[in-house]
Amino acid sequence: MEIGTRGAVAANLYQVYELTGSTAQVGLVGLAQAVALLALSPLGGVYADRLDRRRLLQATQAVALVVSLALAGLTLTGTATVWAVALSSLLATAAATFDQPARQALIPALVPRERLVDAFALLNPSRELAVLAGPALAGVLIAAGGPGAVYVFDAVTYAVLVAVLAMLRVPALPGGQGKPAGLLASLREGASYVARRPVVWQLMGLDLAATVSGAYRVLLPAFAADVLHVGATGYGLLSAAPSAGALLGSVWVFRLVRTARSGHLVLWGTAVYGLAVTGLALSGTFVLALAAALTLGAADALATTVRHAAVQVETPDELRGRVSAIYQMASRGGPALGDAGMGALAGAIGPVTALALGGIVPAAAAGLAAVRGRHIRAFDVPKAAPSAAS
Repeated sequence: MEIGTRGAVAANLYQVYELTGSTAQVGLVGLAQAVALLALSPLGGVYADRLDRRRLLQATQAVALVVSLALAGLTLTGTATVWAVALSSLLATAAATFDQPARQALIPALVPRERLVDAFALLNPSRELAVLAGPALAGVLIAAGGPGAVYVFDAVTYAVLVAVLAMLRVPALPGGQGKPAGLLASLREGASYVARRPVVWQLMGLDLAATVSGAYRVLLPAFAADVLHVGATGYGLLSAAPSAGALLGSVWVFRLVRTARSGHLVLWGTAVYGLAVTGLALSGTFVLALAAALTLGAADALATTVRHAAVQVETPDELRGRVSAIYQMASRGGPALGDAGMGALAGAIGPVTALALGGIVPAAAAGLAAVRGRHIRAFDVPKAAPSAAS
């Protein structure tokens, strides 16, 4: 499913650029995602804490399947418009806002606290393999049959997952089972908890600084077509390179988290991410662009793995769905807002200048947090005790 989803997002960006030739309008895809994420993520968190999470996952995948089929039909018949692509992105993201908190909330219930970083580091490679394969496959399918072929593949992956979930027989996975509260009261409870945990909201703020200002994804179609001149296949490889780097970053987490303070890893990862984004903007050649994309992916994986674990460690089980949803607003809403903003900025001053300036912001934010953010500097997730074998 994740392969198809990531491929569909890459196809959305490419299709809008193909239809319009405008980086500003490519940013509409990110804007649509941001609207869905910011409006619905809190609700997704509430229901992840209330409902059987397996059934919630089934429902979200079914909705995404219908959306993919509809966009595939429009694209293959030549009637797709920019607004149709943006609407499909909004609806697919709306489904994901209910899917992701349920998934995130399950992990700490299955893994000891001292193993959470290891667990997220193990999950990252599977996710990043999908993110790596998705855009690369999208590039091949676009070259062979256009964006419509990508959407057909995406729909097939959703259909497979819906069927698998229907056949699984697992115990109900409840969220919080305390006294039922009203919707607004539940939302306030999650937001109030985050506000009382400085390390949680400061990590979210650092995440936003990186994803909003360093939103490179929306500019990759323009870089591939007009700056590097590498076409659809080159676009697929460039889109996939950050995920290849993220696989390396996930491996490094296993080693570094045992010897370095977690807060320091987040700061270094965020700073290197920003510098690599600027390096991507100024690369000038396809080889250097790939190297920069690999680096930013590795740095992002390092910081993201620790951030995810930190949020889960700091959150009680009965609030994990809601806190995960609020964090999702930063971790996924940030890139979506960044796509819209960076697309508009690139339309005004050009993609190279816009991205070069954007990369400076997360590096500066990490430097400021290193000096002023004592909660992040001091934070460390629980360390697993060495095994007898080691």
